[in-house]
Amino acid sequence: MNFQRGRDREEPEINLIPMIDVLLVIIIFLMVTTTYEKFSALKINLPQASGEQSAAPPVKINVSVDAIEHYAINDAGVVFGGVGKFSQALRRAAGDQKDPMIIINADAKTPHQAVINIMEAARQAGFNSITFTTSRK
Repeated sequence: MNFQRGRDREEPEINLIPMIDVLLVIIIFLMVTTTYEKFSALKINLPQASGEQSAAPPVKINVSVDAIEHYAINDAGVVFGGVGKFSQALRRAAGDQKDPMIIINADAKTPHQAVINIMEAARQAGFNSITFTTSRK
């Protein structure tokens, strides 16, 4: 039952003064706790290169391995008989090149150990430049 029929209802108001007070306290707190440091930049003098560029690009050796661990060097199938034998096969593929670029093409479902075997064989052969190929979906 509504006994106050003739009275108008007051509409609720949001009191902004306490909210402004709280925000001012937060701003003061942030200003006091903020540290202002002057960061000094390092002055670095980089050396200038004076050597000649190599005339021949490095030899690239493509090593492929599929999901069931079939290996291939430059699209020629190779039987994996251990890391040492695979290292010798990489040296033969490199010929007289000292440090060729080893490009590993591995299937998405290839076991990790197969890729590690290729990397270990390249290390044993003395090849330091190894990269991987990827594809987009």
